[in-house]
Amino acid sequence: MSLATRIESLVIRVAQEFNDVRATAGNLASLSTTDKSSLVAAINELKAAVLSATAIDDNQIATATTYSSNKIVSLLDALKADILGGADAAYDTLVEIQQLLQNGTSGLDALLAAVNLRVRFDAAQTLTVAEQLQARTNIGAVAAADVGNTDTDFVVIFDGALA
Repeated sequence: MSLATRIESLVIRVAQEFNDVRATAGNLASLSTTDKSSLVAAINELKAAVLSATAIDDNQIATATTYSSNKIVSLLDALKADILGGADAAYDTLVEIQQLLQNGTSGLDALLAAVNLRVRFDAAQTLTVAEQLQARTNIGAVAAADVGNTDTDFVVIFDGALA
């Protein structure tokens, strides 16, 4: 094989490698940048565009911009403070509140028991004789038995007494 044939084979093989690189790297003409002279020029153009972008705007809410991380953290802290409303550190997470409700039900049970032992005015209630007596004493009332028959016709009694 001659030297010229060997060089020709080398050139063909190098051209194949270049074609493979172009196929995977793409053609500069297909870049969406303005400068298509080289990949370096296109990357530099992209970098300049990113550096000049104003995507962070802490002054307004918009769909085309975002707040800085400092502003986001500040807003989240304010939201947390609003939700907690000054709650003590022992009650400042949902887990702590859940644990207190699960473990500390004796106070809640006592409160519910006390509420259930009150005379109701919004619904009928069955009370023992002792509970009725205590309720009447508390409000200064008398028992229906002490009032007597409320269906008594006092006109008849009056008329009978006149005769």
